[in-house]
Amino acid sequence: MAGPGDELEVRPGLVVPAVELVERFSRSSGPGGQSVNTTDSRVELEYDVLTSTALTDAQRARVVGRVGSPVVIVASEHRSQHRNRVAARERLASRLRDALLPPPPTRRATRPTKGSQRRRLEAKKQRGSTKALRGRVRDD
Repeated sequence: MAGPGDELEVRPGLVVPAVELVERFSRSSGPGGQSVNTTDSRVELEYDVLTSTALTDAQRARVVGRVGSPVVIVASEHRSQHRNRVAARERLASRLRDALLPPPPTRRATRPTKGSQRRRLEAKKQRGSTKALRGRVRDD
C-alpha cells in the first residue's frame, strides 16, 4: 500500500503523480474525544481529471463522463489524519478504477419463445376467468 505522500496507483500501468493530488485538512466532526477540537484530521482529496497527465484522452473523457471533474473525496471516519489520508486515496483509486471500466455490452433484443407466449396467454385467460367470478350474484 502506498503511503500518503507517494503517487496514487489506480491499477497496474496507471499511476497518478502526487503533484496532481490536492489535499486539504480541516477539523473532523467524528470521533476523537478531546483531540477532535485541536487536530485537523478530516482529509479532502481533490483530483482534477481535465488537467491530468496520467490519463489518455479516451480515459479522460470516460472518467469525466462518469464522475465529472474535479473528483473530490472526503474522509473523516478515522481519528488520525494519516489513516484518513490513506482512506481517501484508496477511495479515489477505487472510484477511478470503476470509472475507467469499459461499458457493458449492449443487450441484444430477442423474441419471446412460443412456449412463453402460450404460457402468458393462458395466465391472462385464467386471471380473466377469476375476475369474471367476482361479478354480481344472479338469481336464476
